[in-house]
Amino acid sequence: MTEKVEGMKQKKTKLKDFLENISVLQWILTFLLLGLACIGLMVYLMFTSLWPLPTLYFIWQLKDWHTPERGGRRTAFVRNWKMWKHVRDYFPMKLVKTAELNPNKNYILGCHPHGVMSMGAFTSFSTEACGFMDLFPGVRSCLCILGGIFKVPLYREYAMATGCYPVSKPSLEHLLSKSGKGNAVVIVIGGAAESLLSLPGVNTVYMKQRKGFVRVALEFGADLVPVYSYGENNIFRQVIFTEDSVGWRLQQLFKKLMGFAPCLFVGECWFWMPYHCPVTTVVGSPIPVPKRPSPTQEEVDHYHSLYMEALAKLFHGHKASCGLSDSHELRII
Repeated sequence: MTEKVEGMKQKKTKLKDFLENISVLQWILTFLLLGLACIGLMVYLMFTSLWPLPTLYFIWQLKDWHTPERGGRRTAFVRNWKMWKHVRDYFPMKLVKTAELNPNKNYILGCHPHGVMSMGAFTSFSTEACGFMDLFPGVRSCLCILGGIFKVPLYREYAMATGCYPVSKPSLEHLLSKSGKGNAVVIVIGGAAESLLSLPGVNTVYMKQRKGFVRVALEFGADLVPVYSYGENNIFRQVIFTEDSVGWRLQQLFKKLMGFAPCLFVGECWFWMPYHCPVTTVVGSPIPVPKRPSPTQEEVDHYHSLYMEALAKLFHGHKASCGLSDSHELRII
């Protein structure tokens, strides 16, 4: 696998290699710093002669507060930026279809694993770089992410433009009942807890106690679809703290306060540039789910069990074609 990636890198021109590195660097800095930069800029402007600009924006943001949970403002222009194709080619990334998705139905796609930054999920479902609309005609991918991002001035506009939505009950309700049919709502099930399990060569997903997405699927009659991104855990090398160490305690405290865990990681170069590791995101077959406005716990447990079985089947059915050996197992905790 390493020789194959090296061969692909050698075939690229210097310009192409530069564009890929700049595009990925932009994504990394956006993920890590754009929110803080937007807050800092607005605070700074409040103490200059340009103070009316942030004041007017804050007034408008309050008026526009619920837009992210009511369909957002996704734009094809941002989703089709050529930059996203350079990000795709850097690794490279690929989206694989295993079954049809009926555009007359709605779906909840559970994406695994989280990885450090969920780059596979973002590139596959919040951009058109991997050709989601070509693979699934009439179906619209809707990546749901941490709701706090949509409270950050300016940053929220960028997130909405890419077609991201808050992973909140009002947001999911709107997408699954008030936005017509053909919506594929993508949720990275493991969330912050799973990001701390991201290690090269490790395939661990955190979902035995994650049943909220199944309950939502039953409430709105949305079919469940397992998705696995092979290679997501390989693109960074995370610094793992031993349990009960100071670093571990700080991570847990930050996760409790902010909703996500800060990961210390290193990349291939410049510390933060990810490794050139292929990432293949495989979309599994839909699991039919009936509509139950008030599902019982037994129904939730039943479909959650079916989902875990389908995820394990998907993982083992495609691991060989995605570069994993027979010895690799999927660990569900």
